[in-house]
Amino acid sequence: MQRFTHRFLSLLSITFLLSSICACSSPKYQPISTINITPSLSDDAAIMHDSYRLPLDLYIANNANATVIALHGFNDYRNAFAPLCTYLSQHNIHCYAYDQRGFGETQHKGFWPGEDVLQNDLIAITKLVKDKHPGLPLYVIGESMGGAVVMTAFASTQPSHVAGISLLAPAVWARSTQPWYQRLALWLTVRIAPGWKPTGKGFELVASDNNDMLRKLYKDPLVIKGTRIDTLYGLTNLMDQALASAKNISAKGIVLYGDKDEIITKKPTCKMLEQFSNGKNDLRFVLYKNGYHMLSRDLQAKNVYQDLISWINDADQPLTEELLISNDEWRRDYCDT
Repeated sequence: MQRFTHRFLSLLSITFLLSSICACSSPKYQPISTINITPSLSDDAAIMHDSYRLPLDLYIANNANATVIALHGFNDYRNAFAPLCTYLSQHNIHCYAYDQRGFGETQHKGFWPGEDVLQNDLIAITKLVKDKHPGLPLYVIGESMGGAVVMTAFASTQPSHVAGISLLAPAVWARSTQPWYQRLALWLTVRIAPGWKPTGKGFELVASDNNDMLRKLYKDPLVIKGTRIDTLYGLTNLMDQALASAKNISAKGIVLYGDKDEIITKKPTCKMLEQFSNGKNDLRFVLYKNGYHMLSRDLQAKNVYQDLISWINDADQPLTEELLISNDEWRRDYCDT
């Protein structure tokens, strides 16, 4: 903690120095297109209404009984779901994983899209996939940032063509749950140096216990290593919206979370659960005692796969380490410690 505080104070000093010699800048986001076409779907991409191409991987199952759309996390891309989608396809479930705008192999990589763009893309893709598999129930899985996109897309209503949603460690680290100095640093730097790309080295957070997978991610050129400040700002706005939307979610679904998650920590997650418990939803909560942030790629990922399949096949089946969101006793014992 002392090391982090020292780094922060140094950063803050530099930021104030820059502010005295630089004019304020504006965040740079992806350009807005005036093109308007009918969205379409192929085996390797989804084309959105503005002709933006979202590369995707399709895992086809034999004798499929359901279809899944999977949304990756921040700075990641569709390959994040290769293990999960492979497993699902081997258990009679089609799986679509696509690159969200600004990530993976999309155009304008590293730049944040405009407000509601990621959500509109998701809704469009759910319609395209449902049209392709009209007889199969459709489920949406969102991991971390992808979970925040799912939450905000389905905040007021769940489209009738979507049977359920699954949130894996959803990104709800909103400003209201961040320390004041972090909020201040972001507020200053996005106005002074929006294009600055801190790498995050030195923060020493553990995203997963799967070290072999983490090494491969580090070497993967499609995984973003240095993130623009204005992109972090866009992500933070999304997380604000996701936490605020929790009480309005009426969707049927499950929330999966790792007790050892150091990326989206217990405080914002508990705030989300409190909102869920006060809302009108049909959500279930599974807490993996040995789970980290990258639940679908941790060493215990198979437990997650099996729970997802069990839930898809029978929404009322008992799951591995399920806790009731409505149970105030466990939430008080877990969240207040």
